[in-house]
Amino acid sequence: MTMERRTLLAAPALLLALPAGAQGFRARDGQFRVSTLAEGLEHPWGGGFLPDGRLLVSERPGRARLVSPEGRVSAPLQGVPPVEAANQGGLLDIQPAPDFARTQEIFFVTATLVQGGALTRLSRARLVDGALRDVTPVLDCTPAQSRGRHHFGGRLAFGPDGAHIFLTTGDRNVDRQRSQRLDDLAGKIIRLTRDGRIPADNPFVNRQGARGEIWSYGHRNPQGIAFNPATGTLFSAEFGPRGGDELNLIRPGLNYGWPEVTYGREYWGPAIAGGRTEGPGFEQPLRHWNPAISPSGMAFAPGNAPAPWRGSLFLGCLNPMGLLRLPMQGDTPGEEERLLWDEDRIRHTIFAPDGALWLLTDRGDGRILRVTAA
Repeated sequence: MTMERRTLLAAPALLLALPAGAQGFRARDGQFRVSTLAEGLEHPWGGGFLPDGRLLVSERPGRARLVSPEGRVSAPLQGVPPVEAANQGGLLDIQPAPDFARTQEIFFVTATLVQGGALTRLSRARLVDGALRDVTPVLDCTPAQSRGRHHFGGRLAFGPDGAHIFLTTGDRNVDRQRSQRLDDLAGKIIRLTRDGRIPADNPFVNRQGARGEIWSYGHRNPQGIAFNPATGTLFSAEFGPRGGDELNLIRPGLNYGWPEVTYGREYWGPAIAGGRTEGPGFEQPLRHWNPAISPSGMAFAPGNAPAPWRGSLFLGCLNPMGLLRLPMQGDTPGEEERLLWDEDRIRHTIFAPDGALWLLTDRGDGRILRVTAA
């Protein structure tokens, strides 16, 4: 591994002298520092910033909290509905609407028990006086599945117009072919209006036997989704099995291949789909990883982020643990840089209004880390 791609905090010679509570590290394009802003969160999973600078954050067992810019963590918010907090299920992503200052509207994703089993549910509510009010299910990603509590997907993104919302769903890890079936909402990226209607320009609206909510399909378990602000293009990151993690550029109506083609293998070793990595009608990933990096939440660095990082795509990684940066030229990723490698499991990456990078660590005693230029 080259010096540029090595873990940087692990090398004592690269640590900088900084105020108490912070560590410094040297990256490819400068010096940065990371500090623990908040701790004691149980598997923090998703979040987004309110106009007043507080972070709305979810905890997978079924709690939501507010975190101030100084790191003060609120009591759990009232009104969160019951969730299926088993294995990978629970309260997943949570996001304030782009016009939250006017509407007080938020959206969130849960693994939810219904008749027939568990499924991924999208809901909306209003956040008023520390409580979720008027909680309304927007979409149940049917059919429900009785066996298994894995691969719920669960990441959200608002379209550049603010009027549409995109949701990732996983294949649920029992019947992989669900990702390929167009009458099934598992293993998909879904596009809706914010009030839950199916947009007339979705790719499968007029196709018999297909769900109109589907934007793209053939996904295994995408847990990263973000729009590139420089181009308006939608990106997703998804877990492969044993290797084969993918970064995809998402276009409407396209098939991203799982499980018919993959760069991964079964966890116990054998090839999947006869070892096919490509085929007619299947989109190739922009980037794939062998061995795996287990990519989760992702974000593009805004214009007020540290100068060397502006426009880069950041991916939180779970196994191995760390933060991955991809500099971008338009929609083309450049040479990756691995930061904070082997330091902690990073479930999500979120840029704060001041341009600092906040990282959610996936632990029973999870932290929020803040990364800034040194």
